Amino acid sequence: MRSFLDAKNIAKTLQASLAERKVEVSHSESLELVAKQFEFRDWNTMSAKIKAETSTDGIDFARTCPLMRIFDEEKAKEFYVDFLGFTLDWEHRFGDNFPLYCQVSRGGLYLHLTGHSGDATPGNTIWVLMRGIRDYHKELHAKQYKHMKPGIEEAPWGLEMTVIDPFNNHIRFCEQ
Repeated sequence: MRSFLDAKNIAKTLQASLAERKVEVSHSESLELVAKQFEFRDWNTMSAKIKAETSTDGIDFARTCPLMRIFDEEKAKEFYVDFLGFTLDWEHRFGDNFPLYCQVSRGGLYLHLTGHSGDATPGNTIWVLMRGIRDYHKELHAKQYKHMKPGIEEAPWGLEMTVIDPFNNHIRFCEQ
C-alpha cells in the first residue's frame, strides 16, 4: 500500500494511465489530483508534509503497525471490523490448526492482530493521533455495540476516546 510519501510516483503513474486513455494532464495537474486524493488542500501543502516526514539522515519509517494479541478470531473480527469499521486486509496461518495473524486497517491506521502467544501481551495501550474524533464517536455509538460505549474526554493535549477490545487491549484515539 502506497502512502502520500510516494506522491510523485503515484502522480507519474496516474499521468501515464490517463494518457493511455487519451486524457492528457500535466505533471503538475497530476500532483494536484494526488494531493486531493490524500485529502490535502493542494500539492504545496502535501509537499511540505512530505518534507517534514522525511528525515535528513536517510532513515525513514513508512508505517507503524502495532501488534494486538487476540484469543478469539470471531470476537476480534466483530470488534475490529464490525464495530470499529476496519477492513480486514489479509490473513495468514502457518498451517492447519495454527493461530491467525492478520492485518486490519482504516484511514491510515494499520494493526496486526495475532493469536500467537509470543507476539504481543494482552492489555497493551496504543495512542493514535487522528482527525474527526467526534464523527467517529457518533459512528461507534450508532452501531449499538453492546460491549463498548466509549466516551470522549477533554485532556490538555486534545480530545480522547478510548476503546477496549475483548482481550483488554486499549486504543486511545486523540484529536489535538
